Amino acid sequence: MALSFASSSRFSKMQSGVWYSGSFRPRVTTVRCCETGKETPRPKSKLQVGSPIIIVEVPKVIKTAASMPCLRANAGLVKLGDVGRIVSRKPKDLWAVRLSIGTYLLDGKYFKALELEEEEASD
Repeated sequence: MALSFASSSRFSKMQSGVWYSGSFRPRVTTVRCCETGKETPRPKSKLQVGSPIIIVEVPKVIKTAASMPCLRANAGLVKLGDVGRIVSRKPKDLWAVRLSIGTYLLDGKYFKALELEEEEASD
């Protein structure tokens, strides 16, 4: 004896290959990046690969930027005022920074761009 889904089942409709009773309604979500004219664009960061940086806040833990990264407690390795250079950018404001002790992954809140002023030689 064969049963028919349409006549003997409480499931009456098919949505994307799945039978359902009609109480399920798919949601429609609209995503907009930004509306033109209402929001001012954020200024580009001064940080880029090769930029010199200075440490303004000491991180509690540091992570090496090696192919097999190592997370360790910062026991005085990275100090306030240390100067380095950006090697690469990672997702979510994470930067690979070359310091005198090695290359580490640091969050952008721990450093800022170092402003270098060139003085003109006066004779």
